[in-house]
Amino acid sequence: MRIRYLVALMVALAMIAGACGGGELEAAAECDGEIPSGSTVTVWMHEGSEYTELDAAMQAFNTGRGSELGITVEVVAIPEGQYTDQIKAAAAANDLPDVIEFDGPTMANFAWAGSILAMEGCISDEVKDNMLPSLIEQGTYADNLWGIGTFDSGLGLWAWRSALEEVGATIPTSPDEAWTAEEFEQLLRDLKAAGYEFPLDIKPWYGSQGEWFAYAFAPMLWSAGASLIDRDNYESADGALNGDEAVEVLTLFQKWVNDGLIDMQAADDSNFTEGRSPISWVGHWMYSTYKEALGDDLVLLPLPDFGEGTRTGMGSWAWAIANGASDGDAAMAVIEHMVSDEVILAVTAANGAVPGTKTSIAKSALHAEGGELELYVTQLEGAPDIARPRALTPAYPTITQTFTATLDDIFQGKDVQTALDEAVAIIDADIDANEGYPEPE
Repeated sequence: MRIRYLVALMVALAMIAGACGGGELEAAAECDGEIPSGSTVTVWMHEGSEYTELDAAMQAFNTGRGSELGITVEVVAIPEGQYTDQIKAAAAANDLPDVIEFDGPTMANFAWAGSILAMEGCISDEVKDNMLPSLIEQGTYADNLWGIGTFDSGLGLWAWRSALEEVGATIPTSPDEAWTAEEFEQLLRDLKAAGYEFPLDIKPWYGSQGEWFAYAFAPMLWSAGASLIDRDNYESADGALNGDEAVEVLTLFQKWVNDGLIDMQAADDSNFTEGRSPISWVGHWMYSTYKEALGDDLVLLPLPDFGEGTRTGMGSWAWAIANGASDGDAAMAVIEHMVSDEVILAVTAANGAVPGTKTSIAKSALHAEGGELELYVTQLEGAPDIARPRALTPAYPTITQTFTATLDDIFQGKDVQTALDEAVAIIDADIDANEGYPEPE
């Protein structure tokens, strides 16, 4: 079944559900500084690459700080591909837990729909001031803070240093040195000529699993001067997603596919780990796997510059007090534990993500100056010129679903201008159906 049909169905459902959201601000979480003894906090988490470490942190809370406060955490694990749908179903049934994870760009939609509660009156100034500014930006909508994260994300190119040296490629060490689109294409062609059948791995098998295409490839648009939506007012995608800049850069991407520079048949990570595709366009979560496979031959590089400088995504999974919370203070105590330096360093050592607090970055050998993952920190420090948040609008679920389907069509050979015009029509119809998604008051 083509992704296009699924997206059309999901957008139609979003339009129907949209009439129930927005308008009056859902009550913020109530915190009075008191936690009832014997409190149980139910936490929903997605089964991502860092699930083991996050679950261990929850269990450590139960035997440590939670025991002192009289709080017991109960964790419910949900497969990542089903996670957002489960949240929406629980919200519709008025059966949300106390705390949920959310993928960064879904925050505005959850807040607009009343599924999560503003935490401004619950989070301490000390915790808030220590968070990465990018995570505060990701969690803010309608002048309220709705969530904070254990880590922020990193996106770039992983490569086999030996393969780059084999073809005499320069190796950029900072965003300012990123390859131009022309240099990158020539490198891919040189690698193909050297015997690497498909030089570039882009994880096409992630494609139908929600957020990958928008997170990974919206930076191409930004770098070219385009976007998924007009970010000045979030009222339309027309001119941003289907303008000349977007058409040009995605036509180039389509050309790379057609010329066999990208392994579109990849079904797992072995094309990179076994050296068949020596460059991998992917995020921080592959660090441990790639490091184990390549050792010192692994090198992290910025994404190519498509005209206006290299760009990268930011934001990742974060924590929110859900509308089902029985006690705001208990829920916040759990969240604050999950953004403690001890938890952050354990999780980011495993998944390679950027630690979510200023103090934890300073303690991380991987991310501090000279560390293997320093580039990720440099990119976030360059926000919003280098790292950019995905669109902070309740329309984002429709935007990302539509863009995923559109890229799928483009990869399969559809005319780029036609595909983008159709995408704009879908996105703008959703915005219109929800009266522009007015911010809650």
